Amino acid sequence: MARVTFPFGPQHPVLPEAIQLQLTCEDERVVEVLPVIGYMHRGIEKAAERNQYPHNVFLCERICGICSFIHALTYCELMEGMMRVEVPPRAKYLRTAWSELSRIHSHMLWLGLLADSFGFESLFMQCWRAREIILDILEMTTGQRVIQSSCTIGGVRWDIDTETAAEVRRRLDNFDRELQSVRPVFTSDYTVKARTVGKGILPREQAWSLGAVGPTLRGSGWAYDARTLGYAAYGELEFEPVVENGGDAYARMMVRLREVGQSVELVRQALDRMPAGELAVTVKRFPEGEGNIRVEQPRGELVEYARGNGTVRLERLKVRTPTFANIPTLLVMLPECEVADVPVITLSIDPCIACTER
Repeated sequence: MARVTFPFGPQHPVLPEAIQLQLTCEDERVVEVLPVIGYMHRGIEKAAERNQYPHNVFLCERICGICSFIHALTYCELMEGMMRVEVPPRAKYLRTAWSELSRIHSHMLWLGLLADSFGFESLFMQCWRAREIILDILEMTTGQRVIQSSCTIGGVRWDIDTETAAEVRRRLDNFDRELQSVRPVFTSDYTVKARTVGKGILPREQAWSLGAVGPTLRGSGWAYDARTLGYAAYGELEFEPVVENGGDAYARMMVRLREVGQSVELVRQALDRMPAGELAVTVKRFPEGEGNIRVEQPRGELVEYARGNGTVRLERLKVRTPTFANIPTLLVMLPECEVADVPVITLSIDPCIACTER
């Protein structure tokens, strides 16, 4: 049987960002895959060494437009740890609420893209219509829909007062109703299950040995979620990692779908338990020595490392994004699948190449 090698990407309707997979196929069956990255390197880490360290908050939140707030939060918490700055309790809760709103926004965007990959255009629109409610909440509480710039070293820039919090809860109730209307399609529809169940299987042990993170890891049975480390206010809230055991595209989809509901409850918890107090403390120190931090992005664990020399500029900032960790899993998921399944399986890791190629 003749083998044919051809490129999937870097331009493809299912993948709006530039990644290429070199697929080797026998008829319609994929037998080998080689990821090719490097199409959109932006030099963010080098730019971080030239900026004054407070300005890197704005640089880091532009690593990814979808996860922007959590990128800013990660950098701020890293700098605060290196300089031994204690953030006010109220700021920690506000950071947690905005992080979970960002997670909902990201997962709903992905669920819509997954529906689009099946050709379910009306479901795609319903998911993004529900996502608009979350973007409106972000705009109402921070002034911006996508890149909030509400996190600063030492705390946060803006508050959510009692009246605004009540409106946020009301809009979350509306979002819940929208979510419940689309949930049965994802969980039970024949076509959705035919395209995801048993597709792109990532066995449990290989998920761990390959270094998978986030829903890709938890979809293969591992209860690992960096939020359980307790950064921001997560150590004071009640939740458990969402886990599915199927290891296929359906399991990864279900992890994200269930996490949306969990994030709604975490926002409500943060608003209900948020203590009174100041929003930020003044920071007059400079980062010195080394530090690292792990947080949970919507796509998985984000790792940042920094080295300071006691001046206003860092010597080094290193960012390890979740997509970078999850791309190797495609080497296990794609072989033996049909060519028609490649877009859905690749999409199931929620790839963000702009994040990966900083």
